[in-house]
Amino acid sequence: MKPFARKLLAWYAKNKRALPWRKTRDPYRIWLSEILLQQTRVEAVIPYYEKFLARFPDVFALANAPLDDVLKTWEGAGYYARARNLHRAAKIIAEKYRGKFPREIRELRALPGVGRYTAGALASIAFNADEPLVDGNVARVLCRYFGIREDAKATATQEQLWKHAADLVPRGHAREFNQALMELGATICVPKNPRCLLCPVQKNCVARELGLQNVLPAKRARKALPHKIIAAGVIYKHGRSKGDKVLIQQRLSEGLLGGLWEFPGGKVEADESLEHCVAREVREELGIEIRVGEKIIAVEHAYSHFSITLHAFRCEFVAGRVKLSSAQKFKWVRPRELERYAFPAANKKIIAALRNE
Repeated sequence: MKPFARKLLAWYAKNKRALPWRKTRDPYRIWLSEILLQQTRVEAVIPYYEKFLARFPDVFALANAPLDDVLKTWEGAGYYARARNLHRAAKIIAEKYRGKFPREIRELRALPGVGRYTAGALASIAFNADEPLVDGNVARVLCRYFGIREDAKATATQEQLWKHAADLVPRGHAREFNQALMELGATICVPKNPRCLLCPVQKNCVARELGLQNVLPAKRARKALPHKIIAAGVIYKHGRSKGDKVLIQQRLSEGLLGGLWEFPGGKVEADESLEHCVAREVREELGIEIRVGEKIIAVEHAYSHFSITLHAFRCEFVAGRVKLSSAQKFKWVRPRELERYAFPAANKKIIAALRNE
């Protein structure tokens, strides 16, 4: 075993965090944790992990569940394509593999939502296969340790990082080693002001030797997020009379926020008022006429590639018959029933405002 691996494993044995997915070798639970951990902090993941397992304790429970239930359980965890892919992959595992996870990298990568990193994590952590992995934490450790100055996200650099990761994996110890490498990046070799004095492999780290630990990995210039103005309508059947219902629609299954429910609306066009936008979007999306009333709330929200200001208006149905053009379902529901459905975060703030009226 190479000194790097020996020192790292000894450090990990003494310092690893007690995380719930480290107490199991069940590939279903490990898979779920890895999908949840994509683009989400560990501290935020734990309650969602436990909630999801309580509702879907195994791959068959997930495969047999309606997608609406899966999305509702996932609600708040963000990046809903992950939940849709989990559901699709669970069906494949249940039907094609009879509930047993495939062990080959090629078969794992064929599952929806399983890329190179997730396949490596599943193979090594669940099955102790001698497979490498590279996530953001590992990339940072390797860039600093080997003094890699190129853009860590560039294709050529990624290939270099995967080669280093593969060379470092000690045969027969991939499960602990890969987790140790990620743990080092998460707790010691952190993005800003790394704790080099506590690092078990500091001795041969190029970045530390050259004083580049706060420079590497090289960072891309961040682009300003495009901003969109959105207007939506909470449409009551009879002007918000007692016991009245509001209209919600379910987004198409694919794409951003696919499968989630929302209040109808859309992007405000140039020189268009917010109120006119609501009426136009509802006419185009649903084929009905509405009367736009007072504003309920304005919500600021940021996605990974853009941000929005969502203006919600109280509206009244006037005439027409609903004909969907850009959604898969619609429903008239009582306001108190809105909590049963999975909504995007920005829409949930609208619901909270309605509840507090």
